[in-house]
Amino acid sequence: MAIDLFSWYIGTVVVLYSIGLYCLASKRNLVKMVIAIEILLAAANLNFIVMSYFMRTGYVHTLAHAIVIISMAIGACVAAIALSLVMNAYRHYKTLDTRKMSRLRW
Repeated sequence: MAIDLFSWYIGTVVVLYSIGLYCLASKRNLVKMVIAIEILLAAANLNFIVMSYFMRTGYVHTLAHAIVIISMAIGACVAAIALSLVMNAYRHYKTLDTRKMSRLRW
């Protein structure tokens, strides 16, 4: 039972990580790229909690909780700074498309 549940959780992590990588590689909109990075961070946090839970079945290590909470706080700060940079890029270039930004010069 525990192994079957473990495979479901790891499958969910792999799907989330794949979605994040696909969006990061294929999307050219800066906001979508920031969202893709947040999806990757959520997959990493879920993986950390799952691995901690299945090291000792029925018990999640408190260190794993602390690391994930700190990671979520740092991720929120990174997202806020990234979105402020996206807003400044939009004000300067009048577009969020990275292909058009690379063609424009100062």
